[in-house]
Amino acid sequence: MTSIREFADLEAGLERRRQRVDAVLRQLVPEDSSAVGRAIAYSLHAPAKRLRPVLSMLVSEMLRGDPEVVLPAGCAVELVHTASLILDDLPSMDNATTRRGRPACHVAHGEATAILAAFALQNRAFEVLAGGWTGATAAVRHTIARDLARAIGLEGMIAGQAADLDMTGREIDFGTLEFIHSRKTGALFIAAAALGAETAGADTATRNAIEAYAKNLGLAFQIVDDLLDVTGDSAVAGKDVKQDLKKTTFVSFAGVDGARLLAAELSATSIQTLLRFGPGAEPLRELARYVVARRR
Repeated sequence: MTSIREFADLEAGLERRRQRVDAVLRQLVPEDSSAVGRAIAYSLHAPAKRLRPVLSMLVSEMLRGDPEVVLPAGCAVELVHTASLILDDLPSMDNATTRRGRPACHVAHGEATAILAAFALQNRAFEVLAGGWTGATAAVRHTIARDLARAIGLEGMIAGQAADLDMTGREIDFGTLEFIHSRKTGALFIAAAALGAETAGADTATRNAIEAYAKNLGLAFQIVDDLLDVTGDSAVAGKDVKQDLKKTTFVSFAGVDGARLLAAELSATSIQTLLRFGPGAEPLRELARYVVARRR
């Protein structure tokens, strides 16, 4: 178990890293006064947890890499994540009206502009990866760009979103539900963790363990999201709740108590994958516990 004091220490560490991520994002995506530029800034710089780039940094730190080297690539993942949120909220997708505590991008800036902003963010992510950064070789940049493309495409988020839309209003089995969320949510968690390992020069066994950790962490995160949709307050969550009632989620499948138990089990499993890394992996273990305990 993690004490309240330990969670406070973790949150302080996450906040320090989040602020660093925010600063780098502003450097990577300069201010643009065009309509699309304003929509990009509106979504990208809204208050956010930045868990994916922070995960990249924590993995790098555990493997004795330089978290500053990881930051541009971790921020590229965040650009893709922000683009995915814009698209998810569209009327043709989840038809959500709020995100991160304020009107969704398409509500504030119009649907067409929101779509263009999402594509611009994704394009900028790969521009960042291709441009290079201090401490990353061409081979590392190639691997990270390939992994991120796969995380987005027909092996990743797009596959999960397509399956999610196809199954709306229909009963599905647990395997299909896991497929959807391991791709919609888990794929970017895995990509973010893997790039931290890649930039630190990790071997295959190390990378496999890190990816297993991230896969279980991402699923636990999604289950807690499902729980917050059912039990949360939109003012606290910062987005519409009760939006998933028309879908089969982990909560509708297993019930509130069952979903909480499953999230805890996935968190414990993710922690187990870190045994080989010893005390240096404690921040990642704390993150797995925190993800299950969060309230927004």
